[in-house]
Amino acid sequence: MKLYLNSDHGYILSKYLFVQQKIVLQMQLDSDKSRSKALKIAAQEIGVSSVALEGDNKDKLTVTGDVDAVHLGRVLRKKFQCVTLVSVEEVKKKDDNKCKIEIEDDKGCYYYTPYCAPPPCGPSPYCHPVYDSYDSTCSIM
Repeated sequence: MKLYLNSDHGYILSKYLFVQQKIVLQMQLDSDKSRSKALKIAAQEIGVSSVALEGDNKDKLTVTGDVDAVHLGRVLRKKFQCVTLVSVEEVKKKDDNKCKIEIEDDKGCYYYTPYCAPPPCGPSPYCHPVYDSYDSTCSIM
């Protein structure tokens, strides 16, 4: 469980919601200054592993990492008014070196008892009666 501190929305709790994903955002980036500003804003987010510009006009921002796509869109929309979320897809890791374990002898499962003894029991409760220590010589009661 991860707990991120974010200045905009307080604490963001990401348990298992965010996985490595590829987020494509389209926005109007006319100059090199606006492109570098968009890259800088996206790279400052927590959990970003890579940021790139794609498309014919370099108007699509591709962000890969453990990032909330909606929050990233909101942050970019503060600086660039027109931001469109094009796609969000999960990045699957290619596991070429799959390890196969073969067990030749079938001995089964064994339960091993622990080597230490359980803790001793505590003392049993003892009731002790309490009496008044003064003499009651009052005749009214």
